[in-house]
Amino acid sequence: MSTQNAEVSANNIDKKSKVLQRSALAKDLIRDKWMYLMLLPGVLYFIIFKYVPMYGIIMAFQDYKPFLGIMNSPWVGVKHFERFFSEPQFWDLFRNTVLLAVYNLVFFFPLPIVLALMLNEVRSEKFKGFVQTLVYIPHFVSWVVVVGIFYILLTTEGGIFNELIFALTGTKIAFLLEPEWFRTMIVSQSIWKEVGWGTIIFLAALSGVDLQLYEAARMDGAGRWRQLWHITLPAIRGTIVILLILRLGNFLDSGFEHIFLMLTPTNRDVGEVFDTYVYVKGLTQSQFSYSAAVGLFKSAVGLFLVLGSNWLAKKFGQEGVY
Repeated sequence: MSTQNAEVSANNIDKKSKVLQRSALAKDLIRDKWMYLMLLPGVLYFIIFKYVPMYGIIMAFQDYKPFLGIMNSPWVGVKHFERFFSEPQFWDLFRNTVLLAVYNLVFFFPLPIVLALMLNEVRSEKFKGFVQTLVYIPHFVSWVVVVGIFYILLTTEGGIFNELIFALTGTKIAFLLEPEWFRTMIVSQSIWKEVGWGTIIFLAALSGVDLQLYEAARMDGAGRWRQLWHITLPAIRGTIVILLILRLGNFLDSGFEHIFLMLTPTNRDVGEVFDTYVYVKGLTQSQFSYSAAVGLFKSAVGLFLVLGSNWLAKKFGQEGVY
């Protein structure tokens, strides 16, 4: 009897705790209802534009026919993946995509951190606000305009850079046509357009650093560089690691619009990447299943990089994404 009574009391306690948890959750939802309402558009965006389209992954394993639909199209297994990996063009695409990704990771990713650290050292709020506005503006300019600006500046027919080079050396450089300049221009345009916008998160992280730490460091005789190395960088290290992990998830995403606008017949050998290849095969040649397989391969690589980098981050004592 005592055992049964103990079990009954334990069940009653569990039921009461669950009721209390539900009531506490309901109170939290009511209390923070406006915050959850503000969260709703973002949640809907990801559901509609990120999760629902994942249904189309099925096409990668089918011989998709538009008039039959996804559910009625014949299944072909991994046929499209075998074709993709056996294509002579695969290694060229892989090399071009990875090289651009590495260049962006090495040259572009650190610059927002450096710029944020420099802005954080500015004491004049007016000058700081002016510089921030100046470097944020390019983010809102479309890639069509950015490429058009660079075309005007770099063209051999009156471009200001080529005019300066001609005045100094007597020769002109076909930046827009020569393949060896393609990756340099892509990375340079990305830096000009996005480096300022990338500082926002780092500046927000820097604003949370306790100012008393700097005061204590100054009292101990630490200069600006020591404060930067021992206080500022450790304070934003977690943010840097998280953004690096997220960037690795998009490692093979070179940016279709940007690359497509810069492609010419003379630089296609070094400029053709997975994104433009999917466009050509999927939309211009109507090979929907094949292009879906290429896109799924890219996503699988991104997932592997995120999982691997997140595991390494935790291995070295960082929080990681999850």
